[in-house]
Amino acid sequence: MSTTTETRPRRALPPLMGLSDAAAERLRGLYAAGEANGEAGRTLRIAVKTKGCSGMAYDLTWVDGPGPGDEVVTDKGVTVVVDRKATLFLIGTIMDYEVKAMSAGFTFTNPNEKGRCGCGESFHV
Repeated sequence: MSTTTETRPRRALPPLMGLSDAAAERLRGLYAAGEANGEAGRTLRIAVKTKGCSGMAYDLTWVDGPGPGDEVVTDKGVTVVVDRKATLFLIGTIMDYEVKAMSAGFTFTNPNEKGRCGCGESFHV
């Protein structure tokens, strides 16, 4: 009796996250404004923090570069940095930029979310 071990083809991993056209365009503008103000090389870092009534919230900060273990995501020619601890919560997420009558900001469509709080500030998986 002989056994052969076949190597099955590996399934491609889904992208960690992506950017909508609007988010990419807004980030290009913010990065260009930073360069004009002498803050060249600043990059948006996305993390997930314990916060709010549902338990987690997206945390956006400016950094000079990726930290140890951070993931670098480039989509539509724009780069963002993702906190390593947030990667499991963000797989498949699309970051968008929305302009409404009284507000504007980045939003996230996250397939891992199971629910959001009433105000929409926090989520749980």
